[in-house]
Amino acid sequence: MRIAGAFRKGLNEAGYVEGQNVTVEYHWLDGQYDRLPTLMADLVRRVAVIATPGSNPASLVAKTATATVPIVFGVGEDPVKLGLVASLARPGGNARGINFFGHEVATKRLGLLHELVPKAVRIGVLVNPANAPSAEAALRAIPDAARATGLQTQFLKASTSEEIEAAFATLLRDRADALFVAGDAFFVSRRVQFATLTARHAIPAIYALREYVEAGGLMSYGTDTVSMFHQAGLYTGQILKGAKPAVLKGAKPADLPVMQSTKFEFVINLVTARALGLEVPNSIQLLADEVIE
Repeated sequence: MRIAGAFRKGLNEAGYVEGQNVTVEYHWLDGQYDRLPTLMADLVRRVAVIATPGSNPASLVAKTATATVPIVFGVGEDPVKLGLVASLARPGGNARGINFFGHEVATKRLGLLHELVPKAVRIGVLVNPANAPSAEAALRAIPDAARATGLQTQFLKASTSEEIEAAFATLLRDRADALFVAGDAFFVSRRVQFATLTARHAIPAIYALREYVEAGGLMSYGTDTVSMFHQAGLYTGQILKGAKPAVLKGAKPADLPVMQSTKFEFVINLVTARALGLEVPNSIQLLADEVIE
């Protein structure tokens, strides 16, 4: 996967090569968040660093599981509000990492969907209740963003592939004009299912990550996850060797700051747009970082 490669690249830049002077153990949850407590209880007994880029639930469970093993997180919400760190500049404790603004860009994402589908009035918003931090953040942020663009929202919940199917049945029954899929790792693992269902039922949808669009989804706007995983790998390597960025020379490891993502990307699939009968204005295409044709 590209994100795993990006993480390894960051490690390499810090002087660590997988299979030579470091061992990386990968765990993919596929939405099975109930596995996390057992997994973390095992990891804290035998690893030097726990990296949880791109996962609010994993970051929070790791923080609960250990106060000593360093944790490199990547979270979409404010890590101070999540209780992971004391402050962004001086995190304290054993956790530090990246805030990738997963939900702060909700207004922009919703605006792009409205711009492409200007006649849309009723928007379905799909969240995964098993990913409580992400779902709660979406429930807080999206209604305000929708009101700002004159849209009505209908919240739907899904934490299994069957529930995703049921959510689409509800969208059709209630005549939703488009779909906003909240950020969630399980949803990413079901991106082909989303592409299939949105094509079958002709529902324009926008997502947080480009992986959906590469699988046939319409469009995405959000953090460049490859860049974020690269940052997480670099930070993990720095912690492994006890190194510090030059600007923090002499600082304690616990004082390494939380980094903030600065790279975001907008990706649109013109093939999907044509199949949905949507005309993508040049103004939107010019905004895109990548157009899939």
